[in-house]
Amino acid sequence: MIKNKDTAKKTAELLLQIKAIKLQPNDPFTWASGWKSPIYCDNRTTLSFPLIRTFLRQEIANLVIEKYGKPDVIAGVATGAIALGVLVAEELGLPFVYVRPEAKKHGRQNQVEGMLESGSNVVVIEDLISTGKSSLNAVKALKKANATVKGMIAIFSYGFEVADKNFKKDNVELTILSNYESLLEQASKTNYISEKDIDTLNDWRENPSEWKQ
Repeated sequence: MIKNKDTAKKTAELLLQIKAIKLQPNDPFTWASGWKSPIYCDNRTTLSFPLIRTFLRQEIANLVIEKYGKPDVIAGVATGAIALGVLVAEELGLPFVYVRPEAKKHGRQNQVEGMLESGSNVVVIEDLISTGKSSLNAVKALKKANATVKGMIAIFSYGFEVADKNFKKDNVELTILSNYESLLEQASKTNYISEKDIDTLNDWRENPSEWKQ
């Protein structure tokens, strides 16, 4: 869910401004999954812009405190949310860990990297939510390490129905700074894309795995 509509609009505006989110309805991207998509999001771009980086750090840190109080640990999902998670942990003066997609095959064979004491209250930071699969995989790893996951906060979500179902199924509370609707509203308002393009983007979101230009 979105906590604040003004924050959602501002976040969308900033992501478009620095091209962290690109909209190309007439020249679709190909995702790693093989899906064709008129949108591509890489929120790691925000790390190169100090003012935007600070905005995201402060907004997410405020959300953590507002929703959960001060947790014991902040966790970032590798790799996109490691740096963001560190920034939030630093803002709150908290320990930080990050979660790999899978355990290492060598050494200590960790999936959770850093010092995580059993029973710790953890808030997970994510940069982007698509289907939610990788994000929830991180939650499972933290729970396996005997952490109590209070919830997850992400910069942006595509708002896929499958993601909503996955988070509900795993009983994980998700809060996002901005979403697809806020993005399209801002893109339209600033004439970043046309009304025809918005129709295309809406069609894609309805059935992304089967969408064709």
